[in-house]
Amino acid sequence: MNETQTLVMVGTRGPVSAVLLQPDDARLLYVLGHGAGAGMRHPFMERVATDLADRGIATFRYQFPYMEAGRRSPDPPSVLQETVRAAIAAAHQRVPDLALIAGGKSMGGRISSHVAADDPPAELSGLVFLGYPLHAPKKPAVKRAEHLSQIHTPMLFLQGTRDDLADLTLLTPIVDQLGSNATMHIVKGGNHSFKVLKRSGRTEDEVMAELADVVQGWGTDLMKGNAATD
Repeated sequence: MNETQTLVMVGTRGPVSAVLLQPDDARLLYVLGHGAGAGMRHPFMERVATDLADRGIATFRYQFPYMEAGRRSPDPPSVLQETVRAAIAAAHQRVPDLALIAGGKSMGGRISSHVAADDPPAELSGLVFLGYPLHAPKKPAVKRAEHLSQIHTPMLFLQGTRDDLADLTLLTPIVDQLGSNATMHIVKGGNHSFKVLKRSGRTEDEVMAELADVVQGWGTDLMKGNAATD
């Protein structure tokens, strides 16, 4: 597989770093945004990219401007959304022949969902959320899901049962209300980073493989659906 480091121009704000990991047999391209507290080179992000590459899914990871500059506080929502749009455009320009999905870990996924709800890029075929952050830690609320009904591309939610940023008793009915447009996969015992307790008897490798397998299966069905409508 080939890893290519590149830059994404975010309007007048200048470039941010990005990396394209493309296996030779790639069938799908995932524009993968990082969470609020860690950048695109975080071990979780690296592992997701590698495991997906093993399953024929290319990834385009990128930094948000605040992370690129070494700041802790995330950029304003408008800047975050501008970055997602720029990353999607850059990824599609580099690999125009692959169907493109977007999303990412926590904040990266949530910001991508706003882009899809407000004015979706033409090349966007779906969204994958690796731990959708429905609310602040241990402060159940549903406001962060109000826009999801405005999204018309298929969505995949991967959520852990111990995620303190997503009370499943709140998120499950929201996903159900989205109908056939949304799918949720529950990772038993996983927290917001999909880590499981030792007493679960499961290893990190097994959990990460589960995530990658689910994305691969969902992506295969997505591409079959796209082919049927062409």
